Amino acid sequence: MKPNAVSGNEFTGKHMLLTVLGFFGVVVGVNVTMATLASASWTGLVVENTYVASQQFNGKAKEGRAQAALGWAGRLTIASGEVRYSLVDVRGKLVRLHGVRILFRHPAYDAQDGAVTLAAASGGNRQSAGEFAAPYKPKDGVWIVEIDADAGLASPYRDVRRIMISKGALR
Repeated sequence: MKPNAVSGNEFTGKHMLLTVLGFFGVVVGVNVTMATLASASWTGLVVENTYVASQQFNGKAKEGRAQAALGWAGRLTIASGEVRYSLVDVRGKLVRLHGVRILFRHPAYDAQDGAVTLAAASGGNRQSAGEFAAPYKPKDGVWIVEIDADAGLASPYRDVRRIMISKGALR
């Protein structure tokens, strides 16, 4: 047997080249896939102008403290393709509302975001009682819900919460 003969089980330069090319091919392929998925989903934009948002922070914090001092609690229900919202005071009585607007925001991307304006719930004189409803069925998943309820205050009563929708109902 010749000393320079190559047997079938030896690791050669050709094998090394294919291994390195395969490794970097997988790395580049994964990076391209992840970059494509990232650019097609959430933009990462939270506010248009961070400077303006920082200037408004103290005013919004003051509004939030004033709202918390009222002791009101929002009641949100989502079931059977309908969204309902009402406010109750510290004694459990319904707060009279003039209008309610709800924004459903997906926490990761904005393609399925939606807004709905609720109307006085049907049946009796509920407008004076303050219960509002509208037909709307958000997709199952996690949502950030921003509720602006006009209760006759200087600024709308703002209720923001993270919710989970499962089988068309709030969980």
